Parts: sequence; structure tokens; C-alpha cells
Amino acid sequence: MQYLVSVIDDRTASGTDEEMAAIDVFNDRLRAGGHWVFAGGLASPGTATVVDSRGDGAPVVTDGPFVETKEHVAGLWVWEAADLDEALALAVDGSKACHRKLEVRPFL
Repeated sequence: MQYLVSVIDDRTASGTDEEMAAIDVFNDRLRAGGHWVFAGGLASPGTATVVDSRGDGAPVVTDGPFVETKEHVAGLWVWEAADLDEALALAVDGSKACHRKLEVRPFL
């Protein structure tokens, strides 16, 4: 089963050299264990553009995030794990490596 793992932060471009090194080690562990599918960091929420094309009218395109909040998704992983328990165990170590909260959600 695949899981979206969102990295939650309240700052932008805040990763220290030590955190980046720990993330690299953790990513190597994910690859070695067959859990790695994809990962990426995201630019700050201020760089976002929201497109709303619902309804019959013209699409509405707005600058900035879809919601104003202190915390935001700073990056993500997609993991392969046998079940939620395994994904959560990986998330404990991933949270330690990147020193941030992680949200784990299964794909449908």
C-alpha cells in the first residue's frame, strides 16, 4: 500500500545542514528497504497559485495558498509499506530525521 507523507513546517527553507544529512541517510534507508517511491521539497506557500474551475463561469486563479495558516506542507514523500503500522513506524524515524511533524495518509 502507498502512503503520502507530508512534512509539516512553520518556516520556509529552514532545513539545517545536519537535518539535510539526516534526511539523506533516512532516504537511503527507505530505498534499501523497498519503501521509497518519491520525495520532494516544496517552495514556500507564498509561491502557490490556486485554480478554481468549478461551476459554469470562468476559472478563478488566485496567488497564494488556498488557506492561510501558520503551518504548511514543506515537502512530501510517497512510501510503499505493508500496512499503516509499518508506515507509522517509518514516520517516527522520518520525523526525527527531518525534525518536523509528519502527516501519514494512505492513498485510496
